[in-house]
Amino acid sequence: MTALRIGTRGSKLALTRTGLVVDRLRTARPGVEIVIVTITTPAGRGQSAPLSSGEGAGWRTAAIQQALASGEIDIAIHNYKDLPTKRPVGLVIASVPLREDSREALVSRHPGGLHELPPGSVVGTSSPRREAQVREVRPDVAVRPIRGGVETRVAQVDAGEYDATVLELAGLRQLGIESRAGHVFGFEEMLPAPAQGALAAECRADDVRTRALLESIDNPAIRVAVTAERVFLATIDGGCGFPAAAHAEQFGTTLKLAGLIAVDGRIIRSKMAGPVATAGSLGRALAEELMALGGQR
Repeated sequence: MTALRIGTRGSKLALTRTGLVVDRLRTARPGVEIVIVTITTPAGRGQSAPLSSGEGAGWRTAAIQQALASGEIDIAIHNYKDLPTKRPVGLVIASVPLREDSREALVSRHPGGLHELPPGSVVGTSSPRREAQVREVRPDVAVRPIRGGVETRVAQVDAGEYDATVLELAGLRQLGIESRAGHVFGFEEMLPAPAQGALAAECRADDVRTRALLESIDNPAIRVAVTAERVFLATIDGGCGFPAAAHAEQFGTTLKLAGLIAVDGRIIRSKMAGPVATAGSLGRALAEELMALGGQR
């Protein structure tokens, strides 16, 4: 087998995450030759890149997927939550090999959590999902857009440009700066993006050998959970496009899914449970319930 070309963004965090997948591939196929190909995306072009209008729009992943589809690379590694719910023809997510802690974290100049921020504090986030949940708890704080990678955002807080920012705990941990989290939100406090913390390994659907290799490192339990969360998001995207959050947990043969949507600043929550085998149906049903509660159906 010729060298596997694995495409990823060139940020420190993206390369760290890619390395985690590479380790699993080398364990599954000792001696496999792997070449890392860094691909420039709008997210990696610095402060001149336009702000994302939200999560899941594909601005972080499209260039990598184009390289995969054209044959420039054999495997693409993504932060799963960045992928659009609409799948490109000819590409397949062959493996969901690992998931770090999917909770959200507050990095702040002040001790404590969101409740302890002084009135009028400036919280940096460009995520409508995070903004809605912050405003629900602290309507007295100002929420302002923030840009850059994890370390850049932490530095902006340190510099006093913001009082706090909300980040993935997974990213802080994978960069070795988990200690910067002044508060880690429980799922009852703040729900994460669907598939947050999970990595997705993508290849061409007709590349049988690469697909088989990736499937050998797939984690079925993680895939079940993210399937419920992503179908939930896809249903919301197709029905109303509201900011949405979801998290699924497996308990034996039962999958429990919590979700929310934000409708005109009002957060609507619900939960459902069902057999693991019905993960996709569970995600769709919860999304439809929330949209109905939000007056969309």
